[in-house]
Amino acid sequence: MKEITQTLRENGLKVTPQRIAIYNMLLETHAHPTAETIYKTLSPQHPAMSLATIYKTLDFFKQVGLVQELNVGESSSRYDAMVTPHPHLICTHCGKVEDLMIDELSHLHQKLPQDIGFDITFEQLLFYGICHSCKEKEA
Repeated sequence: MKEITQTLRENGLKVTPQRIAIYNMLLETHAHPTAETIYKTLSPQHPAMSLATIYKTLDFFKQVGLVQELNVGESSSRYDAMVTPHPHLICTHCGKVEDLMIDELSHLHQKLPQDIGFDITFEQLLFYGICHSCKEKEA
């Protein structure tokens, strides 16, 4: 909790229950929710929170490195509080987005600048396919 409260204060923003709730939700889920999903989940506990507040908060969190925004080819971006470089798996049937933790890929962003002199400013590695649940439904 200290990281978020400290980051908000250092950037001149108030520490509000809504901002804390948005960040905590992202920390506690691996579902990579959209802003709309966050709104639907949190609005019962925070009825005064607007969708615009969620978008502004997510944009701020992205700017200060607390979350990463994932563009997986849908109409809305998804958000992930795990900001260390890692690839994602996207199911083309159900839309589920999962983290993929593979050591060989996690070092790629360090290897490219050394091997070919390419300075990486942003990375996002996405694998598309069919998840286990959807494959079982088809069988």
